[in-house]
Amino acid sequence: MRSYNEFVARAEREACSVGTVVLKDQMEQLDCEAEPLREKMRTSCQVMRQSMEAGLTEGKPTLSGWMCGNGAKLASYPQRGVSLLGETGNKAAARAIAIAEHNAAMGRVVAAPTAGACGVLPAVLFTVGELLGSSDEEALDAFFCAAGVGMVAAERATISGAEGGCQAEIGTAAAMAAAAAVELAGGTPAMSAHGAALALKNLLGLVCDPVGGRVEVPCIKRNAIGALVALTAAEMALAGIESLIPFDEVIDAMASIGRLIPCSLRETAEGGLAATPTGRKLAG
Repeated sequence: MRSYNEFVARAEREACSVGTVVLKDQMEQLDCEAEPLREKMRTSCQVMRQSMEAGLTEGKPTLSGWMCGNGAKLASYPQRGVSLLGETGNKAAARAIAIAEHNAAMGRVVAAPTAGACGVLPAVLFTVGELLGSSDEEALDAFFCAAGVGMVAAERATISGAEGGCQAEIGTAAAMAAAAAVELAGGTPAMSAHGAALALKNLLGLVCDPVGGRVEVPCIKRNAIGALVALTAAEMALAGIESLIPFDEVIDAMASIGRLIPCSLRETAEGGLAATPTGRKLAG
């Protein structure tokens, strides 16, 4: 489906969640029953959780050796004082970094929507689910909602940093997480669309400038920022704050901006942070 608004409209007509509509849409597209799709999503969720736990506890260095254990370091910070982010924000940010570090250390992750942005969605949904006391099946529905956002972004624009900049990766991941968090928290289908739009709008124009061409700097820490953007957008949407620009149009704007971003800022490691003196020195 090329329109998130169509998912929302169908959810409103059928008095169900966007996640349920996405599941039904995939059943129709793939001509299969619900349970195989739900089981596949359960497996993905299990891998996400394993990558989060491994990233927080194993402390494996990334391939470059530039980073190791930053997720665990952030997670333990509140023990030394007052967390400026609060418990929920700190957990989400730490988990997002941990998962992204696990990916950069060649650990197994789920692309959501890409490997470089793999930490945002699980960090947000696992944290929100714990906060709300959600069941595994409720969380599963929210993951289907996130999948709907990702599918529409891929159809209308791109989820590739090489094609559209980091806005297409971290931006889309934040939109997926925001919409899903709204749904998990009991928001309406329309609120999930506003959450996604508010998240993506505030990451438009984000360039892809990996130092040394590795998915590490600044990619790993951007996962934490994306998670916090998603939480903020979800909270705004749940409070009744709306995006004046519909989410589908925000995606279209992302596509347009992506075409305007020069090649040097689209995963080539030729511009941005990759081109700084320190970036070039690190790249060797």
